Amino acid sequence: MQDFEPKIIVFCCRWCSYAAADLAGTSRMTANPQFVIIRTLCSSRIDPEFVLDAFAKGADGVLVTGCHPGDCHYVNGNYKTRRRILLLKEVLGQLGIDKKRLRREWVSAGEGRKFVEIVDEFIETIKNLGPIDRVE
Repeated sequence: MQDFEPKIIVFCCRWCSYAAADLAGTSRMTANPQFVIIRTLCSSRIDPEFVLDAFAKGADGVLVTGCHPGDCHYVNGNYKTRRRILLLKEVLGQLGIDKKRLRREWVSAGEGRKFVEIVDEFIETIKNLGPIDRVE
């Protein structure tokens, strides 16, 4: 378990959270490198199937990030995301996947430090949970 390096997928909305990740990078902030970013136009464009597919293909954790409520460039996209993630956590629980392996966070473009802290904290949470037991 000490050598466990989790595979983390981070979905970022183009307007806010991806810009925060970019700010963190250009500001040379250091983050745990055990994650891959997938940029989307809006957090509401992340179909639940994408999350389930990420777990099916080996992800140990999925983080969905988007604009703060009230700041979505598509008006109410993040409200849809909030509802979807709550329902998706219930589905994961029924599939035997710990709900803590899916997380949703709001991060604005100017919050590079917050982005790094959230990613690092999420990776640590997944490390503590260990790898998902996969049925072959």
